[in-house]
Amino acid sequence: MTAFTDLLLDSKDNLKYHYCQQADFLQEVMENLQDGLLIINEAGELIYANASAHHIFHQLKQDSYEHHKLPQAIWHICELLLVRRNHSLNKVFFLSDEISLNKTKIFRVRVRWLDLTKCKRSGFLIIIENRYESMRNLAIAEVAQYHLTQRETDIWCLYRANYSYKEIAAYLYISINTVKKHMKNIHAKRRQNFLDSQFSTGTLYGM
Repeated sequence: MTAFTDLLLDSKDNLKYHYCQQADFLQEVMENLQDGLLIINEAGELIYANASAHHIFHQLKQDSYEHHKLPQAIWHICELLLVRRNHSLNKVFFLSDEISLNKTKIFRVRVRWLDLTKCKRSGFLIIIENRYESMRNLAIAEVAQYHLTQRETDIWCLYRANYSYKEIAAYLYISINTVKKHMKNIHAKRRQNFLDSQFSTGTLYGM
């Protein structure tokens, strides 16, 4: 009987250890996400926020940043989702909006309603994407893919960040015609890259 009891205790300890390992793993994954991830209750109180979310909070609230308080711009989207849920026959569970402070601080906010029946709790799951960083990372990947020169790289990264030709010219202290010339070369390289990829896969002209 003692051996059987010990076996049960060992099994419970192993199960607890397994769950702890899973929790630690999930925690580490969430903390390393590029997007901000947070969970709040219906009152707007913060339950969880990863490191990226806190970094974005700091940018949104700037001098008035408080570590455990949700920025008003994000809470406004949550309130809007609540209103739509309460006044719609078809319950709305998801809402997306964009917060734009300037060209380098553009955030896409996705809010999803959470109804956690088993936990007897409800609230919001919020994912915040830094659009500038996403487009910058995409531009960097494209630089290598299209074999852009340094000047073309400078121009393409700004273009991907929603800068106009005039703004790019002013930022880099070059003429608009120079920007247009480089953009023409970039688009030519993109087209060539597309054709090369089509030939390599044999999909062009039904090959």
